[in-house]
Amino acid sequence: MKDTQVYAKTRVRAGEKANAATEISRAGMYTVGIASAVIGLWGFACFVGGMVASGGPLSLIGNWFKAVAGM
Repeated sequence: MKDTQVYAKTRVRAGEKANAATEISRAGMYTVGIASAVIGLWGFACFVGGMVASGGPLSLIGNWFKAVAGM
């Protein structure tokens, strides 16, 4: 068993070209994902700010109905 040798074959592709449309699509997907995450975090921050300014979630809902009704 000491004289047993293991040979591994490796395959390497040199010069493989990426499709330009695929790369542009991937970059666009990342851009849209990051933009939507930023917009979602901004919306959540606005919601929390509104709750703090109103005095709590129930007060926020009441103030929202007053604003919509025009009271």
